[in-house]
Amino acid sequence: MKETMPVLTAGAGLHETLALLTSQLRPDANHKEDMVFLKDVFSERSLGYLMKIHEKLRQYERQSPTPVLHSAASLAEDVAEELQSGPISNEEKELLHLLTSPHLKAVLSVHDTVAQKNFDPVLPPLPDDFEDELEEESVKIVRLVKNKEPLGATIRRDEATGVVMVARIMRGGAADRSGLVHVGDELREVNGVSVIHKRPDEISQLLSQSQGSITLKIIPAIKEEDRLKESKVYMRALFDYIPLEDKATPCQEAGLPFKRGDILQVVTQDDPTWWQAKRVGDSNLRAGLVPSKQFQERRLAYRMKMGTLPNPKSPKKPAYDQGCDKAGLRRSFRLSRKDRQGSSGEGSDLGDSDFLTYEEVTRYQQRPNERPRLVVLIGSLGARINELKQRVIAENPHRYAVAVPHTTRPKKPHEKEGVEYHFVTKQQFDADALNNKFIEHGEYKENQYGTSIEAIRSVQAKNKMCVVDVQPEALRRLRTAEFKPYVIFVKPRVPESRRRRSAATSPGGGDHGRITDEDLQEMRQSAIQIDQQYGHLVDRVLIKEDSASACAELRGILERLERESFWVPLNWVRT
Repeated sequence: MKETMPVLTAGAGLHETLALLTSQLRPDANHKEDMVFLKDVFSERSLGYLMKIHEKLRQYERQSPTPVLHSAASLAEDVAEELQSGPISNEEKELLHLLTSPHLKAVLSVHDTVAQKNFDPVLPPLPDDFEDELEEESVKIVRLVKNKEPLGATIRRDEATGVVMVARIMRGGAADRSGLVHVGDELREVNGVSVIHKRPDEISQLLSQSQGSITLKIIPAIKEEDRLKESKVYMRALFDYIPLEDKATPCQEAGLPFKRGDILQVVTQDDPTWWQAKRVGDSNLRAGLVPSKQFQERRLAYRMKMGTLPNPKSPKKPAYDQGCDKAGLRRSFRLSRKDRQGSSGEGSDLGDSDFLTYEEVTRYQQRPNERPRLVVLIGSLGARINELKQRVIAENPHRYAVAVPHTTRPKKPHEKEGVEYHFVTKQQFDADALNNKFIEHGEYKENQYGTSIEAIRSVQAKNKMCVVDVQPEALRRLRTAEFKPYVIFVKPRVPESRRRRSAATSPGGGDHGRITDEDLQEMRQSAIQIDQQYGHLVDRVLIKEDSASACAELRGILERLERESFWVPLNWVRT
């Protein structure tokens, strides 16, 4: 049965309407916090008193009697004098008697006295020092209702004037929702306590300890800022941030913690040092402070100058999985120490930045008329990514394919040109390498091998999703708007020691010889180093328990790439 709103009587006052509205507020599952806020505001006793005063004043305006004449006594004397000037009738005699009686004269005199006075409310006079104290500026009394949440504003003391000012308004906080407090407002009192001579930390403590309603006396800024519009700027965080460990933040409690890879919606960049942002997908609607890109880069540059930060341009090259078929883990270990080179060339400008801070991103979904995205596999030692790639492609060769590599080795009898390899001469291979036609190339057993850009384009031209496995250094060349690569970092689940697993089983599954504790440690270190140096370029981490489960997970990723939207660098999407 649906409840109906009670009907107000015609003479119901504003305070009665307010009380009735309060009684009708019902908690809503999606807006429970807003309902509690409104009920607290409407239930305030002081607000009810103000409404009653308002009604009395309106009633006075409607019913205030206005005198017709301000000199009734004088008029009565004139009439009596006129009556006495000639013969009069009995009725006129009676009227003359009334007008000259002392009691009526007294009544008319009182009437004139009242009629000539102004009985409208008069405000008390201003104190003598009022203008000196407020410097001819208006004062605003603001009452905010908050629960256990922060107020959502930071303060600072102006170095020139010494006044306490509102420095920031955090989006979604109590101060922002009220719309009554603005950046630049001067704070004079908190709950009746003067803050003129208090330190900012003392004021912050006073604000944090206040629960329920908070009354602020403020002097509005000369020019109040417009309410912030909802920003459409999104950033991918390329580093971890913990506000409680950051001594530079103006307010640690107002900081927004995040991890590398989180997508942040930057709601304002007005402050060149501290942005306000929200984590995408976070249920908390309040924004928090994060270091700006420029400020974070300056801090990292200073740390590198002082020697407390390694130079990002000269990292230690990690060992990685080469994924060569039929050779297994041991061959991967050997190849990781070979001179396998990546090609220079244009790619994403992310790798050219000295420091990793933020990357502006947007949502992207492949359209039917667009080429499929490139899928790039990189792996730490023991991941056996080539085997994983070949298995997924073999299950659905009509949708997925590999980029056929080039080689200088002789063609075997069973091999076909353009199927297993593109067979070229050493002179042709060297010329292509010199012209940056390979995303990577290297030498094995005195033969050259390489994967070309054209081989990837050839697969995509057939409307197939190209899956390649490369060394991590090649990611820079592939991170372009043309390929829009989705990078998957595959790493095996490495046990703590050899005794925790079968002595004859390799991380990728299968019998490839014994694995020593030294091998496990090298695999573990390989995964750590790749994550540290290239983790910011990775879209997905795949932990390989065994070949079957890893293949199923990779297959699911490829299917979602074709039908779902993902975050990509903004410069990959043409507007």
